[in-house]
Amino acid sequence: MSERRADDLVPLLYDELRRLARAQLRRERTGHTLSTTALVHEAYVRLAGQSHLAPRDRTEFLIIASNTMRRVLVDYARERKRIKRGGGATPVSLDDVEAFLSNEEAEELTALDDALARLAELNPRAAQVVQHRFFAGFTLDETAALLDVSLKTVQRDWLVASAWLRKEVSHDLGLLDQPA
Repeated sequence: MSERRADDLVPLLYDELRRLARAQLRRERTGHTLSTTALVHEAYVRLAGQSHLAPRDRTEFLIIASNTMRRVLVDYARERKRIKRGGGATPVSLDDVEAFLSNEEAEELTALDDALARLAELNPRAAQVVQHRFFAGFTLDETAALLDVSLKTVQRDWLVASAWLRKEVSHDLGLLDQPA
């Protein structure tokens, strides 16, 4: 599979990519403007532009695609926050703009992405577990197989990472009191 590019893989795995996109969009607000198809296509555009993309197998390609979809959603959230702060644009009535994310949802998504980046620096495997479980929708068993570790290790990493991310995101959003 390492010789195949995104152009070759997307048609073969389109249904699975749509499943990943649906899983990602389920965590977004209901009725937002990015559809499953649009998310798959935006991820495809980004993947097709990568000449160094050479996944070893189907699973690795799906992980790369899932992470790309997450980046698409985070980029939309960051853009939403930029626009909220003015972004150098001419002011437009909110009635004329269909919002992609609410301000609160944009804040939460970017806080989660920032916290996940910090977790990856502290505990790369735990960050991979979160990416595989939360963003790609893999089971605990599938995640253990992907990372070539025991199920118990994945369970432990998932519990620790989930608690750490909740604390970090809550802190970033100002929901926790800062230590004195």
